[in-house]
Amino acid sequence: MIQTENTAIVLRHADYRDNDRMVTLLSPSRGRLDAIIRNCRKPRSHNLNSGELFALGDYMLIEKGGHITVTSVRLIETFYPLRADYDRLTCGIYLLNLAEAVAEPEQEERELFMLLLHTLSRLTFSDQAWQPLLSGFLLHFSACQGFKPRLNHCVFCGKRIGEKEPAFFDAEEGGLCCSSCRRGRVPVALTPPQLRWMRQALQTGSASWINTPEAAAPFALLRNYVEQRLGRKIRSASQLPAD
Repeated sequence: MIQTENTAIVLRHADYRDNDRMVTLLSPSRGRLDAIIRNCRKPRSHNLNSGELFALGDYMLIEKGGHITVTSVRLIETFYPLRADYDRLTCGIYLLNLAEAVAEPEQEERELFMLLLHTLSRLTFSDQAWQPLLSGFLLHFSACQGFKPRLNHCVFCGKRIGEKEPAFFDAEEGGLCCSSCRRGRVPVALTPPQLRWMRQALQTGSASWINTPEAAAPFALLRNYVEQRLGRKIRSASQLPAD
């Protein structure tokens, strides 16, 4: 029997038996963990909120016979205000689903964990529009998963594309294509503000997400790109607010 403490975020939960709950956790050091929290659904349970979606805490785990049980939790944050805003709640669930789609058991996921934590905090405690927040998440998510889009040169001929030149995004090829190479293809046209925003977001990190005009953050394009690269649709995406 092994007992360990893991900082983690709850990505998914499912009720089990009368008072227990199965949870999927994202740990920066151990990736995805599936565990059971016993008696957490009892009204007076000390772990009442630790099995809810978005819960961030230090989870004490016991591993025995291939199963993981949560014995206690030091809750750090619940991101409770998300539940008061349906649009932002659906955005948060979409972020959890994306993280769950790529996290592997017993694999370090420090970059993914910090990206998720940072974006959930902004989504919960700032009044920033959701489109730039999710667009920034998707862009950095693609980078940390190894399929960062090519945003400086045409993916076909290698020509450098300036901010004032016509630019098109080819999701299948993973980056920009120039006017000449787009012939016979159906890439998505990018506006100069969108191209500038994407380049700045990758270079400067979250600083460029703040107070970004919604039109400059190409959420639909990045969502399509990420889901195409993952080879799957994220079910909760259908519940996202209209872009």
